[in-house]
Amino acid sequence: MKNPQVLSLGEALIDVVRHDGKSEEHVGGSLLNVGCGLARLGHDTTVGTWFGRDNRGERIVQWARAAGARLHEGSDRAEHTSVAYATLDAAGSASYDFDLTWQLPALEDLDAVNHLHTGSIAATLEPGGSQVLQTVRAVRDHATVSYDPNVRPALMHSPEATRRRIEELVSLSDLVKASDEDIEWLYAGKPLQAVIRRWRDLGPAMVVITRGPWGAWAALGSDSDMLVVDQMNVEVADTVGAGDSFMAGLISGLLDANLLGGSQGRDRFRQARWADVQPALHRAVATSGLTVSRPGSYAPDRAEVQEMIAHPPAFDD
Repeated sequence: MKNPQVLSLGEALIDVVRHDGKSEEHVGGSLLNVGCGLARLGHDTTVGTWFGRDNRGERIVQWARAAGARLHEGSDRAEHTSVAYATLDAAGSASYDFDLTWQLPALEDLDAVNHLHTGSIAATLEPGGSQVLQTVRAVRDHATVSYDPNVRPALMHSPEATRRRIEELVSLSDLVKASDEDIEWLYAGKPLQAVIRRWRDLGPAMVVITRGPWGAWAALGSDSDMLVVDQMNVEVADTVGAGDSFMAGLISGLLDANLLGGSQGRDRFRQARWADVQPALHRAVATSGLTVSRPGSYAPDRAEVQEMIAHPPAFDD
């Protein structure tokens, strides 16, 4: 299938980033980041989201337009645009507080969607969380699904209650990506590899767990082994949007490999071997490496990513 139509379903907001006594505002939101990241990488992408017709909302409109992503009609009906307050520590890692509301716009033409990506706040915060779950079920017979829990404890109930929704969405997904921090909050003390196997057994063709500077682990439903994926050696400006960029690069690579997009893509993905998916993993690493080298949720284009893959930064002696 050529040029699958992608729907990224979830929050768009403004990140207020606080560091060293200063604050800066950046357009963000996990699902907007992924949608814009995919558009920058050359994919036909629509973002279904929820923001207000205010100054911050206009920044979201302009950001999506500049990336080449469409915003689904009705996404601008919120009373105000949501805000995430990200506080950076000395290493550039972010912790978050939120002022937001979330629901879905009225979605049309879902039959045209070949791949749906969702996760984060959008999949758990009501009333939108239940609407997202219904939409995933509605498209799954004709579209592949990717999911990133992107845990935000400040907006979620107990790990036990949140885990039920997350595992339900894992079971409906073809591709799942999470961070080791997500896993630790959801399954405190449980070995990471045990959780990867648990999720893989729920049905996804691929599960990837990112581990910050230690790279990532990947598991395929068609293979009993796990693959260690090394990160690139880059100077980190901050980690805002790093996981979303990794996800955009991974989805992009799998779309290009015809392993995502429609029911036939799903069939191919479930039979994929490591050689089939390694280029997509390399693209994910390069994309996220470029993002963390810039402040905010920077989304590189395809030419930048290809250059990074062809000429990766050298390790320091």
